[in-house]
Amino acid sequence: MTELKTKPTIKSVEQFLKKVENPTKKEDSFKILELMKEVTNEEPIMWGESIVGFGSYHYKYASGREGDWPLVGFSPRKQNLTLYIMSGFDKYEEILENLGKFKTGKSCLYINKLKDVNMRSLKELLSESVKHMKKEKP
Repeated sequence: MTELKTKPTIKSVEQFLKKVENPTKKEDSFKILELMKEVTNEEPIMWGESIVGFGSYHYKYASGREGDWPLVGFSPRKQNLTLYIMSGFDKYEEILENLGKFKTGKSCLYINKLKDVNMRSLKELLSESVKHMKKEKP
């Protein structure tokens, strides 16, 4: 079985974010950093080369594959800001209705820039996702 490449590292989150070329994306990244610190009460850690993660949880699939992943995290990708959150909690759809302009993937929320979204709703989404994941822990 292949080993997951995205693991916690000792690389500097601040140095990583300072290298973001797009000024708006860099500024938004530092705002998301502070928001996730506040919501999780955790310090950020670099996961792999490009994901800033907060906290962690262990998962195991029916196939036997298992690993660890941040409770929440984000990455300032070229196309957008990618936020890693878990859905599956009761208010997920309701919060998304008030969020603003975004796209979603499996466990990803894609935002072009923070001014496109309602920050109060984003904070609630992150908070609810973290609560949900902490309840799921065995």
